[in-house]
Amino acid sequence: ALRLNEDLVEAAALGHDLGHTPFGHAGERALRSVCPLGYSHNEQSVRIATALEKTGRGLNLTNEVLDAMLCHSGSFNARTLEGQIVRIADKIAYVNHDVDDAIRGGILTNDDLPFDIRAVLGSNSRIRINTMVSAVIEASGGGMVDMDPIVREATYALRQFMFEHVYRSPEVRREETRTRTMLQSLYRYFAEHPDEMPDDYFVLMTKGEPLERVVCDYIASMTDRYSIAVYKNLFIPKSWNKI
Repeated sequence: ALRLNEDLVEAAALGHDLGHTPFGHAGERALRSVCPLGYSHNEQSVRIATALEKTGRGLNLTNEVLDAMLCHSGSFNARTLEGQIVRIADKIAYVNHDVDDAIRGGILTNDDLPFDIRAVLGSNSRIRINTMVSAVIEASGGGMVDMDPIVREATYALRQFMFEHVYRSPEVRREETRTRTMLQSLYRYFAEHPDEMPDDYFVLMTKGEPLERVVCDYIASMTDRYSIAVYKNLFIPKSWNKI
């Protein structure tokens, strides 16, 4: 609709979250708190695409794709309009998917969403996404990507509602505490036993990569289920698994 480079948008969108850890942002915060080099999933996405894939050769992506991947979150805006589309589309996608997940999980009902937000954005996920996307199309142009101010304000209000009632709920906090304990334990273990990581990661250190960064590379590559399996194998007595 904005007559921009769809291939660039698609490439950046496909790659933007490659660097996410197990358990998403909760896992990211866990690694950031324990790794002295820090950890950000958007920076890790670029690292995967440039330094880790294809045994270190990278994916040969353009600077515009890498910039859009890096700037989809954080304090810097992408240099291209396509990258700015990825940034705003990411926010539209995750707030709506998180609402759907919370409703499906029984944490919220659709009627729990404030009436004034529903009045602007719509009464269900399909309508809300259409409202937000249409508001971006209508407000963008002249070398900028933006969202209609009224819809943008309602979108931010919905995001704030989710922080107060879902992201920071007691149930979610308890799960995040478990996630943090598990991933920090994995980080400390492999920092002390780097030879137990797969060869592809161990070899990175022979090329001068810092141990702390390589351990993050390995843990960030795990799925939720695999990280749990590794944790059980390392820290749970085998006899307990039979109970």
